[in-house]
Amino acid sequence: MGIDADVLLVGSVPLASTEEVVNYCGSGLGDIAVGIPDGEVGDRSLWVVFQAYRVFSGHPQLETTQRPQPDFNWRPAGLHDMWQFAIRDGVEELEFDNLGYASNAVNSYGIFRAARDAGTIPIEARFQVSLPLPESGCSWFFPQPEDLARVIPAYEKALLRELATILDQIPHQDLVLQWDVCWEVLDVEGIFPWALPDSDPFERFVQTCQRVSPQIPEEILLGYHYCYADLGHRHMKEPDDLAVAVRMSNAGVAHSGRRVDFTHMPVPIDRSDAAYFAPLADLDKNGPKVFLGLVHHADGLEGSLRRGTAAKGALKKFGIATECGWGRRPAWQVPELIDLHRQVVAELVDDVGEET
Repeated sequence: MGIDADVLLVGSVPLASTEEVVNYCGSGLGDIAVGIPDGEVGDRSLWVVFQAYRVFSGHPQLETTQRPQPDFNWRPAGLHDMWQFAIRDGVEELEFDNLGYASNAVNSYGIFRAARDAGTIPIEARFQVSLPLPESGCSWFFPQPEDLARVIPAYEKALLRELATILDQIPHQDLVLQWDVCWEVLDVEGIFPWALPDSDPFERFVQTCQRVSPQIPEEILLGYHYCYADLGHRHMKEPDDLAVAVRMSNAGVAHSGRRVDFTHMPVPIDRSDAAYFAPLADLDKNGPKVFLGLVHHADGLEGSLRRGTAAKGALKKFGIATECGWGRRPAWQVPELIDLHRQVVAELVDDVGEET
């Protein structure tokens, strides 16, 4: 099952409601996007931080050891201001209940379905759900390795229950499932040397893929978003090149136990050099469609085409995206980003698609 779409919407969109996101993105890009997300609006606008606020804070088995400063309420000003938790003494088996992903997905699918039935968005559009891989969902908030070693399996168990509900409630032919892979990428890059120091982060990623992805039926489009974080539009580490993303993409394809349909990789705004894209030559040739996050609002069409032209030196056919979700941007940029994606597709991707 190949993907004809030229655009990937990574997930978050800075609008007030799911209805607005579906209508704007569905009508603007629904004919060329892999799927239409619900925008991760409200509490979810800071990606997994809502898990700290809604799931971990006040959990009877956890102690809050740091919370964001009052000026920012539940929203951290940066990694230094992040929520932190510890497992309370005497807890034998850690358990998490409702993570909120399934209920949001099911409610948002109803909104998507209504818009599609009304003809507001293309009939062929799919609904996209983005979920963090387990380590990405919880590891930011548990700075003690002995706690984290217990939290990750408990969180994974809860996340798989959320996934099962999504699979039960949303028709498979309508669904795109994207794994958000951020902590795992940064851990492979050596950003968190204290995190589970006695195990190899790349091997943990492989084992996670082996556990979680085979549970996703083949009718569903599956992809991986490889991310270097986006706090204040700054990566936690600027990638030297695409080598880590390519290595992890190939591993995801090899160990997911089913077809992987797409993969997303970041392209920093200042990287239009051949060296950055050279590792794309090592991609699994029978692997998923690649979406390069080369679209940047800051330098618009000219910069996006410059990066895209450089990428063509290593990979002849690919789709486009931004580096990360749009959620931390001002809302007024949404229409401009939609137009920019269509311009880049018209001038770059259509041309790429014609090449062999």
